[in-house]
Amino acid sequence: MTKILIITNYYPPETGAASNRIHQMAKSLAGQGYELKVLTPLPNYPRGKVYNEYRGKFSQKIIEDGIEVNRLWIFASNSKNIFLRLLAMLSYSFSLMWYLLFNGVPRIVIIQSPPILVAFTALQALRFRGGMRILNVSDIWPLAGLELGALKPGLFYKLLERVERSNYRRSALILGQSKEILSHISKVLPDKQTILYRNYPELDLPPLKAHSAGKPIKLVYAGLLGVAQGVHKLCENLDFSLVELHIYGQGAEKKAIETFSDRHPDKPVHYHGEIERGRLHEELLKYDLAIIPLLNRIYGSVPSKIFEFSMLGIPLLYFGGGEGENIVNENRLGWTAKAGNYDSLNNVLRTITPDLLGLERRKSIRAAALKEFNFQSQLNGLIFKLRELDQ
Repeated sequence: MTKILIITNYYPPETGAASNRIHQMAKSLAGQGYELKVLTPLPNYPRGKVYNEYRGKFSQKIIEDGIEVNRLWIFASNSKNIFLRLLAMLSYSFSLMWYLLFNGVPRIVIIQSPPILVAFTALQALRFRGGMRILNVSDIWPLAGLELGALKPGLFYKLLERVERSNYRRSALILGQSKEILSHISKVLPDKQTILYRNYPELDLPPLKAHSAGKPIKLVYAGLLGVAQGVHKLCENLDFSLVELHIYGQGAEKKAIETFSDRHPDKPVHYHGEIERGRLHEELLKYDLAIIPLLNRIYGSVPSKIFEFSMLGIPLLYFGGGEGENIVNENRLGWTAKAGNYDSLNNVLRTITPDLLGLERRKSIRAAALKEFNFQSQLNGLIFKLRELDQ
């Protein structure tokens, strides 16, 4: 039985796109006969602190879904302070280096990036072990950090660019979550082997039911409440004569959103907290329209919610530009507004009438998603590439 090790910063019980993607990849590869092992930190994301049930532990080894999961120590933080975030990454890098130096490693290792410093640590620690290293790139760092305002041009940025290039160079194959990511990598290293591996979900789909939208539109956001998503700014700029906003999730902006809701009782902003993914899917079907925002257009970023929500048949309002906007428009999954332009967003909302949000549109959206976003076909392509490279 071929063994595969996955190294990732994100894994259940943590929530979010990265955790879901890696967990699904691991389970699916295990289902195809591979023997899977995962290295990940003690659960802490996106709360910025180790979950209560794991506190006081230095590490944990457990079998879940037929996969050996090794959780390692981390100094957890989701602070906006770049140095505390860096310390968190370096702490997990230290744990990872220690583990890899004193434990056996299979021939095939898949490494999640970002964080690029963690990926760099793993690739350096495995440098003389032989085998095949596969880099799974979900965002382009440090470029994404620059566009988000988290990084500034200068010596540190140039150092991170060198780390990025080293990571690409030391990988036999790179999985990119968007066409823009693959285009960027081909400019850095033109001869590097890459494949498109999007964050397609594999879901137990609830049946679509007759849906009668009303006014105001029940708009829902579900996901990470981070700086990149800009949900707090969304609360400040939506025209609430058109919509009521329902929010599900966890992250750095949680307190700011709760404070906004408390201070503006006249505005229909409802924060429902974080709930289990399966239950969330049932909740989402109650709403008329799902919004997928990005505070700024980030080159290479394609939010996984596009694929997940469209499979549920929920009409989308995409507010992030770039490749994600193209996917929504090309597959007729809903509406798009100019990234970062709240006047454009409210103008689009004014054009969306209840008769455009009914059952027939939901059926059409789900049919398009099932056709275009097929996880099994994508997995088969990855397995074919693994076998080709491993010969």
